[in-house]
Amino acid sequence: MTNDNYTGVTTGTVATACSLAALDILLDDEDIACVKVETPKKTLDIIIDECKRISSFKAYATAHKNPYNDPDVTVDMAIVSTVELIDKIDESSNVIITGGEGVGIITKPGLQIPVGEYAINPVPRKMIIENLTDRIPEGKVAKVTISIPEGEKIAKKTMNPKLGIVGGISVLGTTGIARSMSSEAYKNSIVTQIDVALASNIDDLIFVPGNIGEKLALKQLNVGKEQIVQTGNFVGFMFEEAEKRGINKFTYFGHIGKLIKVAGGIFDTKHAVADGRREVMVTHAALCGADNESLQRLYDSKTTDDMMDILNEIHLSVEVSNSIAQAIRDRCMQRFDLDLNVILVDMEGNYLNSNYKFITNK
Repeated sequence: MTNDNYTGVTTGTVATACSLAALDILLDDEDIACVKVETPKKTLDIIIDECKRISSFKAYATAHKNPYNDPDVTVDMAIVSTVELIDKIDESSNVIITGGEGVGIITKPGLQIPVGEYAINPVPRKMIIENLTDRIPEGKVAKVTISIPEGEKIAKKTMNPKLGIVGGISVLGTTGIARSMSSEAYKNSIVTQIDVALASNIDDLIFVPGNIGEKLALKQLNVGKEQIVQTGNFVGFMFEEAEKRGINKFTYFGHIGKLIKVAGGIFDTKHAVADGRREVMVTHAALCGADNESLQRLYDSKTTDDMMDILNEIHLSVEVSNSIAQAIRDRCMQRFDLDLNVILVDMEGNYLNSNYKFITNK
């Protein structure tokens, strides 16, 4: 596979390996334990778990994604490719690729694959075609069916349902190699939310940090789920991508503990990257007239919820929240051409600031 604990292989690479193994056993009728897969980056040796002939013209192979140092929900997942050799009747491609059990189907526009097709992305499709084409006997076509037995269950832990990919997961990969904590791969996955919304002509988008923000937004705002875009920790990246796509006005909604970082100019809100919550809170409380004793209590607090309790005691919670919300707008306007409507809430979804615009559409 790969030579360290920090890289793995993509679902596209495993699917290609299984397709190769299934074709090879049809041609040579020999046990296949490992195949060499040409990826956009390099040649990889992929171990095959099982490879069997079904008939003289049909076979399948199974392999799985080996664990690597990454919280990847598809690690250890089995991928199956069934290859059937059929007679070629025209000058079309020598390889036909389709999906089976556990591979999602595209139901919304805006993704790399058209509506109605199986969610096998362009690079994995290209890898399968390029790795198989030279091996296919003259006059034959290889019909490749990719299946993922646990795909439908695993998909519930991904963004596929939100993106309109139903019935399973996607077969992904741009290089064939999965890297530990790959921010690039994650960014590629979350930005598709914007593309799907634009392709569906959805206006008045609501950007939220994550699942909690989405749940609170659906509870508190008069909006539909299709309007909500999760940024993860990559706030700056997502706002920049929105601006590139001509979106310059939307609502930024979420728990104050996450959004407050942007008021301090922190656009990657991962805790390990930067924090600054108490410093931002203390600064705005001081600007709003909090006394020294209260400022010290705020500075000593562990969470923003505790800080808000203190601000409630001294009757400054709304004023400070308004100041923080305005700072978030100002920071974003300095960096992007964006007109933000900022709504700060607590863990119950209660509004903390009052200087926001009401959301009235659905």
